[in-house]
Order: sequence, then structure tokens, then C-alpha cells
Amino acid sequence: MQPLPTYDDVVAAARRLEGHAHRTPVMRSRTIDAEFGAQVFFKCENLQRMGAFKFRGAFNALSKFDAKQRRAGVVAFSSGNHAQAIALSASLLGIPATIVMPHDAPASKVAATRGYGGHVVTYDRYTEDREQIGRQLAETHGMTLIPPFDHADVLSGQGTVAKELIEDAGPLDVLFVCLGGGGLLSGCALATRALAPDCTIYGVEPEAGNDGQQSLKAGRIVHIDTPQTLADGAQTQHLGNLTFEIIRRDVDDILTATDAQLVDAMRFYASRMKLVVEPTGCLSFAAAREIKDRLHGKRVGIVISGGNVDLDRFAKLVGA
Repeated sequence: MQPLPTYDDVVAAARRLEGHAHRTPVMRSRTIDAEFGAQVFFKCENLQRMGAFKFRGAFNALSKFDAKQRRAGVVAFSSGNHAQAIALSASLLGIPATIVMPHDAPASKVAATRGYGGHVVTYDRYTEDREQIGRQLAETHGMTLIPPFDHADVLSGQGTVAKELIEDAGPLDVLFVCLGGGGLLSGCALATRALAPDCTIYGVEPEAGNDGQQSLKAGRIVHIDTPQTLADGAQTQHLGNLTFEIIRRDVDDILTATDAQLVDAMRFYASRMKLVVEPTGCLSFAAAREIKDRLHGKRVGIVISGGNVDLDRFAKLVGA
């Protein structure tokens, strides 16, 4: 296995992203501060370019391509946000992009990926292996495969989320981060351990897809079937080799959230903070609310990972 990235790689990624990624706002809610009895800081990556934190890792990885890689192009597999991130980053850098996406991915994510110039190849997420499809395309056409989370440059880019949050909000006592394959969580862990070493770090994944939680308890990567959950961005079957090693070393615990809790969180964000947040992006807040009694008097960071959700679906969920 390649060496694990460090906080120095996060700092280098921040330099590459300067002037390209948004420094997203850190928002507060008096209602939540009162409910938690804590100071709560929301890092709003739903307001990032292409609507999610994924832009950070994708641009960081692609910006390191040499001339031969840029000519041959990039291939990626994703349920939506990494797809859009790679397509947009490739467009900005003049690199051809092919994206492997599930045929039932949210229509808005597919449309956005194509709108950014990505060539979309579809597959069935329940019967086909997206990683194998991506590897075959890379081998056949000489493209460079950039996976959505298990890649040093990708996770280092994602770590700039926590770097900015702690720089803007100050040291944190507790941090909640959404968890799918672990790129965001592992990157944020690198930054948090450097800037707020005593901070308690929680990853949060769907209750129906708690492979990360199982892996942390087992001390090895646990593979599961594709989970049925509203959190389409966290329908991963396993953590990555790199992400798992960092999570095992630096993350305190992994919590879960139900679909019903995600909908409640979506409704709160929309009604009280005027934010459109996708179900996956609500994982962190949903879990924090469940253990709010443990957070009294703490400085709490909550990463909102993304806001890419079809408006019809959004209206149906929050209006139910």
C-alpha cells in the first residue's frame, strides 16, 4: 500500500485549490445552539462549486496530471457528486473526462455531469461492479482512473474542508463528518488532528449501510451489499484501503443515522437555515442531534457535505 498522506498534503492541496474552490461559509444557528447547549458551527459544502466538497479532491488530483495524462483523459466512477466534480475540474483544466454512473443516479446529477462536459457511461449499481468498469475503461483507452475516495490526492483535497472550518471557527471539541467511502472523513481527520488534536471525531453513515462502523469494530475492512438508503452519496460497499487506515488511527467512533432522521435534518436546514441539503449531507447533523446531551458546553463542528438533490425529490421529502 502507498504511504498514507499527511497534513502537509492537505496544506499543499489548499494551495492548489486557492482561487479555484470556494472557501465555503461557516454558519451558525441560535436555535441549534440552544437545543444542544453548545456552540455549533456548520461548514456549508453544499455551497461549494458543483454543490459538494468533492470538487476539492477532484481538482487537487487532476491538477497534478502530467502532459501525457492530460491528453489521454480521466475516468471516474460515482453516484453523482464525484462525477460532477471530476467533470467540472477536467473542464477547467482542459482534460477529457469519462464518468461511470449508476443508471438510477439522480437526474440532476447526471445532467450536471454532462453539462460540465463529462461523457457518461451508465451501469446497474445492484448487479455490476463500477470499479471493474472504470479499470477496464482506463486500461483500454489509456486514461487515468481517479476513484471517489481511496486516493491520496483526493482525500488530501477533501481535508481542506476541516482545515478551513477550524481556521474560521477556532479549535473544536467535537467534529461530525458524513461518511461514505471515507475520503472526506479521512482527509478531515488529518487536518483536525494537526489543528485541534484533542477534538473528538465522529464519522456518520446511513444505518442501512454501516460498513464503516463494522470495519472500525472488526479492525479490518468489511464489505456489504449496496445499501438501500436515501443517502445515495453514501451507498458505498466498503471503505478504501487508505481511508480505512487513517480512520482506524484518527477517528474516535462511527455513528449512524436513519432515513427518517435525514429527512428531519433536511427539513430543519430548509426551514430554519434556508439551506438546500441532500440526504447524504445531513448525516452529520442527524447523528449530532441524537447525542446532543453529550455535547453540552462544547464547540461542535458539523460538515454539510453537499446539496445536490432533485428539486422534485427534495420537495416530496421535506413536504411529507
